[in-house]
Parts: sequence; structure tokens; C-alpha cells
Amino acid sequence: MKKRFVVLALLAAGALTLSACAPAVQAPGPDGYRLRPAVNAERRALTVPGFGQVTYYASATGTGRPLVLTHSVNAAASGYEMKPLWESYAGQRPVYLLEWPGFGSSDRPDLTYTPELMASALAALVAQLNTEVDVVSLSLGSEFAARAALAEPRIRSLALISPSGFGQPRNGTQDAAADDGGLKLYNTLNSFGDVLYGTLRTRPSLWYFLSRSFRGEVPGDVIDYAADTSAQPGAKYAPLYFVSGRLFNPDAYTNLYAKLTVPTLVLFDQDAFVSFDRLPQFDALPNTTVVRIPGTDGLPQWEKLPEVRAALDAFWSAQP
Repeated sequence: MKKRFVVLALLAAGALTLSACAPAVQAPGPDGYRLRPAVNAERRALTVPGFGQVTYYASATGTGRPLVLTHSVNAAASGYEMKPLWESYAGQRPVYLLEWPGFGSSDRPDLTYTPELMASALAALVAQLNTEVDVVSLSLGSEFAARAALAEPRIRSLALISPSGFGQPRNGTQDAAADDGGLKLYNTLNSFGDVLYGTLRTRPSLWYFLSRSFRGEVPGDVIDYAADTSAQPGAKYAPLYFVSGRLFNPDAYTNLYAKLTVPTLVLFDQDAFVSFDRLPQFDALPNTTVVRIPGTDGLPQWEKLPEVRAALDAFWSAQP
């Protein structure tokens, strides 16, 4: 057990390099945000009770059911991960891009981050829009979106890109919470605090972890934005809960995905951080569609956007 704990701590420390590599924090811009916009759109904020301000980007032009995009959760996560989809759909249909609590331009306070908190942010956005929506989520964000959809009937469909929770974790992150909910690992990582961040704040580390999600070269702008977002005040707090396993559902398939009744699409191929052992079981359910996007490693919206868009459009056109 002790050996396993040490291994997990080392794995988690490595993941934290993503949130450590960055230039100096910029002064707030004219809109009050330090972080430059993830997409070219109006940046808005909503209040999540018990947390604070959560940011979302809005493009209300276009026709049809509004589309809500949510990014992944990792040490340098932000809405920038969904930029290709934003640019593909903005202006054609109303599009909103939510940044999870503790990430991007959202508040980053030192408090307990939970899956329930994350799901409540999505629910708050849907409530503010006060209309039916389609949701597209990435990676661990898929678990939060599924949790929200089980409680919010205005979420009419889910599209999950390389979602966690469909198989056995590969690199220790997701099973870190098996013994005590990840508390011991969290406390160990938290004790390093800013020293750990300062030690691991290197651009090569950013490139290394991002390269595991790209089949080809990592775009320079992706590295640049990861560096910027991980330099924000409070950037370490939410990622600590991620790498200690505390944001993962212990059995997301049984507790979340298998309970979904809304139409649900899964897009996948290979992923360095999760596996998809239970996708055939999920694909057999009456409300599900599973599409493989070959030649991708977790971020198909960046490397195979036409194929991703074709799968999404076909999925939505089949709905009433």
C-alpha cells in the first residue's frame, strides 16, 4: 500500500507540471480579467452558491437549440480546449462555453472542489439560459455533464468526447481515491504548495503532457494558452483535487452513464489517460451512439474537426 501511494504521488506531481509552467501573471484587462479570452466572444459570469463566479463565453446569434461546450479537467485546463468547436458553430447556432470552477477565467478560491460543485456550475448556466440545450463535454468534464443531465431536464442531449469513466484508468490518477477518497494523496501534494509549482514550472513539461493528447505536433497556441491559464492566481487549487482523484466518480459508468435517458453520443479513439472497456456495453443501450474518430489521442476536435463535426451533426439531426 505504501509503495502504491508513493507511485501515485509521483504520478500526480508529474501531472502538476502542467499548472506550473507559465509567464508572469498579467494585470487585469479592460474587462477585469487577467487571463486573455479563450475564444473571440463576450465573456460573462454567473454566481454559483457556495463557490463564487463562474465564467462562460456567449454567442447568441444563429438558430436552433443552444449548444453548451465544456472543457476537460487537468492541471492546465480551460475553455481553449474547445476553441475549434466554438469557431465551427458560433454564428450558426447559439453557443455557450462554460469554464469549470477553478479553471480558465472562473474564480479559483482555496476551497473543496467536488464533482457536485462542477455539475452545479453547468446546471446554473442551463438555468440562466432557461431553455433546452445540447451539451458537448470533454474528458472528465463528461462525468460532470452526465451528473448534471440526470437532474436537469433542459439538457436534451449529451456528446462526450474521449470521456473518462468508461474503463480502467491507466496512469494512477483515477484510482488514487480508492482507499480514502484521495485525501491522503491530496494532503501530501498540498504540503508542497508553491514550492512544487515553482520547481516544476517548465515549458518542456507543458509540451510533454499535452503531446500525449495529440497524435501530431502540439500547436504552439495550445501550449501558450496552457501556460497563461496555469499562471493565474489560485491555479493550483482545483488541479490538486484532480490529481488526487477526488473529482472522479469511483464507478462513473454505473452511477452516471448507465442511468442516462437523454440521447448520448460518445466520440473516442485512443487516450493516454483513460480506456474505453465498457463502451460496447454502453453502445448497446437504446439512447446511445458511439463513433470512433481514428487517428486521435484524446483531442479529436483539434486534429479531426471535420470528422467530429460530421458525427455531431448526424447525431443532432437524428433527434426530434
